[in-house]
Amino acid sequence: MQRPYTAILTIPTGIGAAIGGYAGDAIPVARTIAQVCDRLITHPNVLNGASLYWNLPNTFYVEGYGLDKFAAGCWGLRPVRSNKIGLLLDQGIEPELRLRHLQAGDAARATLGLNITDYVITDAPLNVELRTSTSGASWGTIGNPDSLLRAAEVLIKKAGAEAIAVVARFPDDMDAAAVENYRNGQGVDPLAGAEAVISHLVVRTFQIPCAHAPALASVPPDPNLSPRAAAEELGYTFLPCVLVGLSRAPQFIIDSRITALPADIWADQVDVAIAPATACGSSALLSLDQRRCQIITVDENKTQIQVPPQALGIESIQVNSYLEAVGVLVAHKAGINPLSLRPGLSSMGH
Repeated sequence: MQRPYTAILTIPTGIGAAIGGYAGDAIPVARTIAQVCDRLITHPNVLNGASLYWNLPNTFYVEGYGLDKFAAGCWGLRPVRSNKIGLLLDQGIEPELRLRHLQAGDAARATLGLNITDYVITDAPLNVELRTSTSGASWGTIGNPDSLLRAAEVLIKKAGAEAIAVVARFPDDMDAAAVENYRNGQGVDPLAGAEAVISHLVVRTFQIPCAHAPALASVPPDPNLSPRAAAEELGYTFLPCVLVGLSRAPQFIIDSRITALPADIWADQVDVAIAPATACGSSALLSLDQRRCQIITVDENKTQIQVPPQALGIESIQVNSYLEAVGVLVAHKAGINPLSLRPGLSSMGH
């Protein structure tokens, strides 16, 4: 009996990816790939669509820092039936906006049956600040990271949380041109880089699943709004997709000496990884390239950065689109050389 065919789909956040750089616009890619593999491992940037989400039973929602540790072989993944989710709210969120997020949590409990244990408000405003690098990628800083970690610790120790959903107040005085470009389907998500910093810090410190939803003041509707940005305009909060993702996010195995379970997943079981052709510098992809893992790079998914596989010595099958990548996945899963599906296969002597 063959082991499950396992794929990793990565689209780094905050780099303006043509697919996956917007509000859940990579979900159709994930849904398609999940149909042709037994297990798909991906991260919140791919699956988060604000008020929109899609339940994929064979797909594992793994935060970026945890994905890096998994790919390096340091941590394993243990599937769960459900997680108890703790809700962590920034003290900097205004009372009315805070109420909107608490009601989103109540809605997820009542409508989706999610197990949300309790909420905690940080003891100081997190003071998130947004930045943009010279390459055009977004990033950010947290003014009070200790307050974030203290609140997370309360949720874990006192409320029994097994996963943390963080909602931080993001500044309203963002670059107007950058926001307008994003809403019109161009440029880089100005929030994404800072979101990654928040979730990385919690996962690195406590080794449990975490994802982030920004709290923002609502804005007037835009008649030129791009469909790719529209999911973020549907309500007052981006929290629903995060709660759904965290509800079944695998727990991290941080000690390989613990008793193994049949469903546990380790990096040496990953068959293939798919990434944008210009965004191959992630720690996860560099680690997987050192293993018996086929790398597929997608040319059509342009980004603001230029880190191709060749520059890093990564051997990849280069394809034009995710549709073509799916064909390669099917062939690879079947043990068929993808080149044999093309005309003009050269002879062994050449």
